[in-house]
Amino acid sequence: MKSKILFSFLLVLTMSHVNAQEKTVPVEKGMVKVAILYPNEADKTFDMEYYANKHMPLVADLFGNLLKHYAVDKGVSGRTPEDSAPYVAIGYLYFDKLSDYQNAFKINGEKILSDIPNYTNIKPVVQISEIIQH
Repeated sequence: MKSKILFSFLLVLTMSHVNAQEKTVPVEKGMVKVAILYPNEADKTFDMEYYANKHMPLVADLFGNLLKHYAVDKGVSGRTPEDSAPYVAIGYLYFDKLSDYQNAFKINGEKILSDIPNYTNIKPVVQISEIIQH
């Protein structure tokens, strides 16, 4: 009985930590998605562990409640198995509206940008989109 209670308690703690860190609010039509793409280029480095476990949680903390969800993709292949992935990684930030992102970045952009050299020497490409279908 004690082990079941302990297990349940640990499960609740783990799930609350995951949800807080990953910002798991549903993505909906009309939201704004900021895609940060890291081109797969020769002589470039990228530390996925740092990006996923330190940089993106830092961004989430700095953006606070304005950031509704974030996600990270790791490039594994291009169109065919022989093709390299065009991007080594892609980060996604989701906001209710464009001004939420712009205001959050205006305040926190310097801190975010200064952390980039800790995980890569790639200059990211940013695209901001409106979600049409999800």
